[in-house]
Amino acid sequence: MLVVSGGSTSHAVVRGHTGESVVLLSGELPEVLTDRSVAELLDLAAAVLTGEEMAMFRECLRALRRGERLGHRRVEVGGAVLTVYYEG
Repeated sequence: MLVVSGGSTSHAVVRGHTGESVVLLSGELPEVLTDRSVAELLDLAAAVLTGEEMAMFRECLRALRRGERLGHRRVEVGGAVLTVYYEG
């Protein structure tokens, strides 16, 4: 599972080209993870992720809301800085 934060994208939950789940978030973490945005993300995720992936996603969200970094790397694309967090 990858969580990508930054740029001007809307929230989205998609599958990458190798089948891995990818969550796209706009804004800086953990500030962007309000109660409302987390509820919206969980609704989006439920349409794409398996039950096991949903459990992992919830764990990742809790960690990110606490300010934990998980594994991460920063990438600059067209002047926008993206942070890619990965778990599992």
